[in-house]
Amino acid sequence: MRGYFGIGVEGISKEGNFGAVARTAHAFGANFIFTVSEAIDLNSLNSVDTSSAYKNTPFYSFDSPENLLLPKECKLVGVEITEDAIELPSFHHPRCAAYILGPERGILSDPVLDRCDYTIKIPMKFSINVGLAGAVVMYDRLLSMGRFSPRPHRPGGPTTSLPTPVFGAPAWVRKKAKKT
Repeated sequence: MRGYFGIGVEGISKEGNFGAVARTAHAFGANFIFTVSEAIDLNSLNSVDTSSAYKNTPFYSFDSPENLLLPKECKLVGVEITEDAIELPSFHHPRCAAYILGPERGILSDPVLDRCDYTIKIPMKFSINVGLAGAVVMYDRLLSMGRFSPRPHRPGGPTTSLPTPVFGAPAWVRKKAKKT
């Protein structure tokens, strides 16, 4: 899969919820995790994050939305239930993205929403746990950007395997062949 992604939370107040986001991000291969204006003790995550994600994945902590720093050309994607949010199944994930989830019993702040290049929502009747929402978004990214065999039209697994990519000669060989 080309590109990279990171995932973070704003205003998180429960170690268990950030631990779940971090552990799931580590499992899905996130390239970085982050917090913005967190209200938790990051030293107490060891009891919650059994994969030690914040020690094995680059971790950034920003004290305010204004200080949130992302890599160049990385798109910030807010995960929030808003009127104008794109429903997740219809969203084309950016190649390089940072997803940010809101706090428990709250929403992403206006300064964060203003910085977002996109806002997406999971089409559900009501809000779900921040850790679960993060897992759903990461799984959708994996499904839409990974290379998998197509789903069959009938129940069960794929009946055909994914074709093996065929690569041509190296670029220097192709350029040399054009000159002659």
